[in-house]
Amino acid sequence: MKTITHWIDGKPVESTSGRFGPVYNPATGAQDKQVAFASVDEVDAAVASAKAAFDSWGQSSLAKRTAILFKYRELLDAHRDEIAELITAEHGKVHSDALGEVARGMEIVELACGISVQLKGELSTQVSTRVDVASIRQPLGVVAGITPFNFPAMVPMWMFPLAIACGNTFVLKPSEKDPSASLRLAELATEAGLPEGVLNIVQGDKTAVDRILEHPDIEAVSFVGSTPIAKYIQRAAVEHGKRVQALGGAKNHMLVLPDADLELAADQAINAAYGSAGERCMAVSVVVAVGDIGDELVGKIAERAKNLKIGPGNDPTSEMGPLITREHRDKVASYVSSAAEQGAEVVVDGTGFSVDGHENGFFLGVSLLDRVPLTADAYQDEIFGPVLAVVRTETYEEAIQLINSSRWGNGTAIFTRDGGAARRFQLEVKAGMVGVNVPIPVPVGYHSFGGWKDSLFGDLHVYGNDGIAFYTQGKVITTRWPDPADGGINLGFPSNS
Repeated sequence: MKTITHWIDGKPVESTSGRFGPVYNPATGAQDKQVAFASVDEVDAAVASAKAAFDSWGQSSLAKRTAILFKYRELLDAHRDEIAELITAEHGKVHSDALGEVARGMEIVELACGISVQLKGELSTQVSTRVDVASIRQPLGVVAGITPFNFPAMVPMWMFPLAIACGNTFVLKPSEKDPSASLRLAELATEAGLPEGVLNIVQGDKTAVDRILEHPDIEAVSFVGSTPIAKYIQRAAVEHGKRVQALGGAKNHMLVLPDADLELAADQAINAAYGSAGERCMAVSVVVAVGDIGDELVGKIAERAKNLKIGPGNDPTSEMGPLITREHRDKVASYVSSAAEQGAEVVVDGTGFSVDGHENGFFLGVSLLDRVPLTADAYQDEIFGPVLAVVRTETYEEAIQLINSSRWGNGTAIFTRDGGAARRFQLEVKAGMVGVNVPIPVPVGYHSFGGWKDSLFGDLHVYGNDGIAFYTQGKVITTRWPDPADGGINLGFPSNS
């Protein structure tokens, strides 16, 4: 059985901890790999490697960094199919979806390639007689990322390319459920010329996470995952004096007004709710139908849901693959049965679904719930699976109040032909990312990603300008070169003149 190892000092490093976790093929249910779980000593070795590399990398020229990043982008492009295949094999998402993940991650590499423009400082001359003031940004040192299973390539690329472009060195702890893609990213970075120790990967579980959070040589931690863990990450990181950006969970609402194109809305609800088997923090999990369109909209969504092709991710005819583990599949399925008990109408029931020839795979059909009570678990919890809830309101005002009362504020969308209503919604809704006739409003690489309320812990979002600010620290330099004629002693408090 293949063992997935760590990456330290620019090469794979066998684990000595003696602890391993299973890595499954979700389409078959078979364990065909195992991943090493790092000990505290192994995390310390990765951090020591990053710290040693920072001495030179932090002082390297922007020209050197960007040359490596341009080469890295070229290699990612050449190997995108291979990376996508690793994602499909361990996560289960269909190949086209995996390719999209790689492409969105590469957007941040492209942003990092332009870091020389992003790191331009500011200069004010002659603020006082022969006094100039400059503002610059410098790297922090060793920084770390802890990333989730649902985007094993994209989310790491949200973090480390920008961090190393800013002059930091990086320690990544990817999900133990699908760790191979991150190792391939590191191999390609080394092939592109990234010096040893600039990017390190430690596989593992809570032991590795806790050591990262408490390690005195790590200056900042980035995290994407569930809200309870995000809260834990923020609290522990702050207690140990670190910067932290911790992105949590979501319950994203899609508001459909009576004037909307219902064919388009139904198509996009399907795409946003069931893509990647619903294992997206930006998935639409609630459709809010306003006015008298509910029956027609639910009918159109149901018609489409029943015709989706579910199968292994490496089958080009599959539109949706399996879930990540058997336990997660069963938990998601339980929300469908409990919703019926709690007053919802089960329009499409995806529980009990299986794929011929893949009966042991972690497959679940799509489910559609209508008239879901706001007290139901299917509305209150982040399900993270292919379950779409529909709630109904009489007015826009009632709908916006419902959305804004959610404890999450990650993403949201409105479907309408009315520009005035769309403008009002984007200003009034309490969420960090808003789509207008766009169901999954994930920002492009040069804008930042992040939510509000229980979807984000920390002050700065990831990538874009916020990402650059997070991975750098400001410094202001005040300079005076006196005229040789100046002189004398003056003990008074200096003033601008």
